[in-house]
Amino acid sequence: MSDDTTGLTKDAGWEMGVRQTVAAPLPAVWDFLLGEGLPVWLGEIDRLPTEKGAGYVTADGVRGSIRSYTERYRVRLGWQPDDWPHDTTLQVTLKESATGTTIGFHHEKLANREERKMMLGHWKNVAAAIEKHFA
Repeated sequence: MSDDTTGLTKDAGWEMGVRQTVAAPLPAVWDFLLGEGLPVWLGEIDRLPTEKGAGYVTADGVRGSIRSYTERYRVRLGWQPDDWPHDTTLQVTLKESATGTTIGFHHEKLANREERKMMLGHWKNVAAAIEKHFA
């Protein structure tokens, strides 16, 4: 029997998380995610700003602003596709592991169970693409 409230938080709406470990050192993974790999997880954009409060817009209309940025550890940002009426929060975190680097995607303030399910599939696909890059 499944729980219909899996992913529902008390104060941040619906949330989901995906983790993927890749066989690469953390600095290489960070440089990829903030460089040539930016289109893989965020979308086509020249560069992601790192200053708190700085805004961004991708070629396909995802927009937001930097909430926090810690070099080689975490970036937390607003994430809102152009066809969504609400903002969400996306956090990408890296952590060294015994076999390489674990990448964590945490997405919160999702509107409902269906949006959570859709984004869970999206971030699983993103994680698989990143793993493939480092395979």
